[in-house]
Amino acid sequence: MAFRWAGRFLALVAVITAGPASSLAADNVDFLRDVKPILAQRCFRCHSSLEQEGNLRLDSVPAILKGGDGGAIVVPGKGSDSRLLAAVERHGDLKMPPEGESLNEKQIAVLRAWIDAGAPAPPPDAVAKPSHWSFQKPVRPAVPQVADPAWSANPIDAFIATKHAELKLAPVGEAPRNLLLRRIYIDLIGLPPTPDQLAETADYEDIVDHLLASPQYGERWGRHWMDVWRYSDWDGYKAEIRESQPHIWRWRDWIVESLNDDKPYDRMVQEMLAADELSPTDNNALRATGYLVRSWYKFNRNKWLDDAIEHTGKAFLGLTFNCCRCHDHMYDPLSQREYYSLRAFFEPYDVRTDRLPGEPDTTKAGLVRVFDGKPEAPTFLFVRGNDKNALTDEPIKPAVPALFGDIPCSVESLQLPQASWQPSSVQFVRDDILAAGQKEIEKAKAAIATAKSKFDEALQKAVNISPSPESRVPSPHPALVDADAQIALAEINLRLAEANLAINELRLLADDAALATPSKASARALAEAAARAERDLSVLQAKKGVLQAEINLTTARRNKKDGDVRSLNVLTAAENGIVAAVKARGDVIEALEKPLGDYTHFAPIYPQTSTGRRLALARWITAPDNPLAARVAINHIWLRHFGTPLAPTVFDFGLNGKPPTNQPLLDWLATELISNGWRMKPIHKLIVTSRTYRLASSTLNLELGTLNSSIDPENLYYWRANPHRMEAEAVRDATLFLAGSLDLTRGGPDIDQTQGLTNPRRSLYFRNA
Repeated sequence: MAFRWAGRFLALVAVITAGPASSLAADNVDFLRDVKPILAQRCFRCHSSLEQEGNLRLDSVPAILKGGDGGAIVVPGKGSDSRLLAAVERHGDLKMPPEGESLNEKQIAVLRAWIDAGAPAPPPDAVAKPSHWSFQKPVRPAVPQVADPAWSANPIDAFIATKHAELKLAPVGEAPRNLLLRRIYIDLIGLPPTPDQLAETADYEDIVDHLLASPQYGERWGRHWMDVWRYSDWDGYKAEIRESQPHIWRWRDWIVESLNDDKPYDRMVQEMLAADELSPTDNNALRATGYLVRSWYKFNRNKWLDDAIEHTGKAFLGLTFNCCRCHDHMYDPLSQREYYSLRAFFEPYDVRTDRLPGEPDTTKAGLVRVFDGKPEAPTFLFVRGNDKNALTDEPIKPAVPALFGDIPCSVESLQLPQASWQPSSVQFVRDDILAAGQKEIEKAKAAIATAKSKFDEALQKAVNISPSPESRVPSPHPALVDADAQIALAEINLRLAEANLAINELRLLADDAALATPSKASARALAEAAARAERDLSVLQAKKGVLQAEINLTTARRNKKDGDVRSLNVLTAAENGIVAAVKARGDVIEALEKPLGDYTHFAPIYPQTSTGRRLALARWITAPDNPLAARVAINHIWLRHFGTPLAPTVFDFGLNGKPPTNQPLLDWLATELISNGWRMKPIHKLIVTSRTYRLASSTLNLELGTLNSSIDPENLYYWRANPHRMEAEAVRDATLFLAGSLDLTRGGPDIDQTQGLTNPRRSLYFRNA
């Protein structure tokens, strides 16, 4: 019978740790650890939950034993009789994979050993424990011994020199001092050195210390981390907000300030994911949650949460969790269910904007931040990622992937301080709102005085105008009529301002009484008084609406000109306006006969507890035993200093990513970061004071250059410096700086991009959408 494998296998280089075929013992082969990674890399694109060509799946033992349209492909205990092996060994007509490299001897040996052992399935609760380098906790390697003293003083150089010796590479010499200074200035502060700075004779390490202490360091590296963490100002259509949120620029300022303060990287991650649970009343820390605010999306909460999961995985762990939203991950041992277990950490979170001192209007200024607004929201698995096909009978709890099950992740709910869940309990909020109410009263009183003054002027003019002889009863002068109406309007505005202030005072009393522990006996009476005052206010607002409509109608009638279409249209609109205003007043009066409803709180009241989920996740990510967080951070830092990363796939440290060019160095730096309390400035100093960093980017020795290029044409092992271009923002800043016109003011709201040619601020501060 013909073997009907209709699909194609993905031809990729597999990364496994199985030994040679001759030494591989069948009883040592584990399906999850050894076999499934091979099938995932070479077969899953066509034979998994994602795609089943020939009705064949290879992502579980039962599916493999079931076979496909052509029948069984594995005979347990008999590898030589199994068509799976015949296909991958390319015997007969069927050759798999059909394109690219075939499986290597080690891979085939693993498959054969597993089949010969009876194709055993793992226990139902078994967890894959892959031996892939990135899933193992980094162990601090010993610094290699290097004979050349020039390459042994700095640990980085020792690791690099060892690779040079292994590959027979000969590094070029050090860059000239003027080029080196330019390199270090651009790298650390994003601005070139001035002629005076180039002429400095200070020690190189002292210059490094000076630059790391410069406030421009935080701006330079803030831009880098903003790219990693996906910073963006709000986006929308005209005034409509569709993505991100206004005032998110405070997160940008938090990044810059945190870097300048050398805040530990693990603390930065924790604050970005959960400052509202870690420091719920610290406004400076709460700015960091702009990281999660960035994922806010108006039209689809599922997209919002998917973005939070995807970019948390990529930014902090170098893993593509988004690949398993619809199906099990094709390469990494991550299941679809585990994706939704990760979503459960984020499910409750929402976004709000808090008041800041001195500005009661949050549309003008505010602190945008996250909080657990939906603590009871369940998480369901979406079949094939389709939110219309949710498994609602199987709620999923928060849990980290079993792959990392040895690292504890304990979720504990948190009781929040009152200032967090009742913003009106903060004194400045009360003071600002009440002060704003008093200001409106004074403004209304001034408007009355102005209106009366204008009335007096109109009256004086009116008495000086004699009525025409033909007129027996003179009509009121139009200016007098208008001035009288403006007095009435100003007086009702004063009553509204006074009513608003009184209502806010009642709301405060009602909130305090109701939210006290236990609630006060006066709570109900105060709530009714506040509700009644709000109803009375609505009557005043309706009266003002009618008065304004009457003024508009009087003006329109006076300005009507026969045959003038525009004036007729204005009159029609005014007539319609008076009808609508009278109807609205009637509706309000009718509502007075209904029972009192609830009053509006002085300020929003939020949940008094937080789930603690995001804090647990943040602490798990930054746990010293987590194998990924420190490596990923170091890889980003190295990339921006050298132009190329140590691990080529910066956002994919999984099985499908490319291995590091120098894993011992990556692991040493990762453990160094942790042992230094996750402080990044010491890592920067270690890097830029290394001989590797100070190498020239080219060599005058053509023979040496030709030899090195033949061994390492892409300079993956750093026998010279990689020249890399300045970003457009850095070019603009450098141009303004050298011209003496760059404004080094730090922080503040985003600046419109159209001002790029007229506003000399650093490019970091221009709107990024």
